Amino acid sequence: MPVANKTVISFGLVAIPIAMYTAVQDNDIHFNQLHKEDEGRIRYKKTCAHCNEEVKQEDIVKGYQYDKDNYVVVTDEELEKIKTAKEKSIQIIHFANLNQISPIYYDKAYHVLPDKGGNKAFELFRVALMEQQKIAIGKTILGSKEKIMAIIPRDDGIVIQTMFFEDEIKEIPKSYQKPDVNEEELKMGKILIDSMDTPFDPNNYFNEYQAKLKQLLDDKVAGKEIKAPKEPAQSNIIDLMEALKLSVEQSKKPKRGTAKKQEPPKKQGRKKAV
Repeated sequence: MPVANKTVISFGLVAIPIAMYTAVQDNDIHFNQLHKEDEGRIRYKKTCAHCNEEVKQEDIVKGYQYDKDNYVVVTDEELEKIKTAKEKSIQIIHFANLNQISPIYYDKAYHVLPDKGGNKAFELFRVALMEQQKIAIGKTILGSKEKIMAIIPRDDGIVIQTMFFEDEIKEIPKSYQKPDVNEEELKMGKILIDSMDTPFDPNNYFNEYQAKLKQLLDDKVAGKEIKAPKEPAQSNIIDLMEALKLSVEQSKKPKRGTAKKQEPPKKQGRKKAV
């Protein structure tokens, strides 16, 4: 796995060299855009608005528009010049509890491992966070953007979650009227939640729609007819309390036989992106 970024976590007078690796990957099936008439692949070309010529990637530079049709070109070297050594490292600002952060602030996740002999300082930092049940809030510059990040200890290492700033989070588009919930309804809702309460195990889930999509594509390639699956009859229950009671009853029904864990579909071959 290639390293996404190498940097240093500054913790008081301690410097911990780290390597960051992207923690997620895209496993979705991707489609190409085709011409409806002859199914030819749709191509995209980068052209200059001034001379209409196609431009190669090596001939493209960054430009900031400061007025209509007026740009100033900025090079990567110039962007690096304005960064201080401190800004290039991850500066710990303070420590906090994980449950104090709303998930809406999280952006990208990275696995973090020690780098260049930083194992002892890294492990000290991780264990101290674990035993104090704290996370660290830090700040750094990634590329041309400043990021705040949550540094989260785990049993097998550290995870960094880059975060959005407050002014990047949109407000709720509108409020809704909160109706009163009576005690009986609330009690039944809690019973339903308790009846379905099990520890989270990520191995119990896989992308079922992608499996069905893969089957559809295999059937299309084989020339088979695509048929819609039979849908279960829809419930006509409107009363909330009745729906809660029936849901609790269904959750208590014994399962027939032993439920087999669903196996995820085999990984796809090379995927073509749009």
